[in-house]
Amino acid sequence: MIAPMLTALLLAAAPPQEMAGMDHRAAACPATPAPLPAELRGWPRARPVRAGGTAARATVLPVGEGTVATLLPTPRVTYAVRPEKPGGSVSSGGLFAFRVATAGRYRVALGSAAWVDVLAGTTPAVSVAHGHGPDCSGVRKMVDFDLKPGRYLLQVAGNGTATLPLMVARVS
Repeated sequence: MIAPMLTALLLAAAPPQEMAGMDHRAAACPATPAPLPAELRGWPRARPVRAGGTAARATVLPVGEGTVATLLPTPRVTYAVRPEKPGGSVSSGGLFAFRVATAGRYRVALGSAAWVDVLAGTTPAVSVAHGHGPDCSGVRKMVDFDLKPGRYLLQVAGNGTATLPLMVARVS
């Protein structure tokens, strides 16, 4: 009777075995990552920018150039239109402006899963595609919009940190 109980205690104290298929490590990235698609070639040459807190003070983003944005605490951002997913008081966000010269599909690439809205005035543009960036690129999320020439406001909301790599690029 003691032997079965001792065996049970020893098995209970043994370290758990790793379950097959439960290894959640990220895939290793090569020393030289695969080249980015042509529309994202400006991503790795990111320059620093600071987000605006109001539409009137929105930071201008050049289309096709990567940036690393310093965002504001959400309570300090006055969004032109309330974001569908604004984030909580401890999240970060900000406002950016960009100009579309030629009608076409434009992509907002982000280094996180933050929420984005693209507005023409106070009218939200409808996203036409969503996806992840290429593996090992640093692009976490991509959202596409079909836009006409004009000025647009990019609202970023619900980011978990105060910095965010981002880029607006023409796709077609």
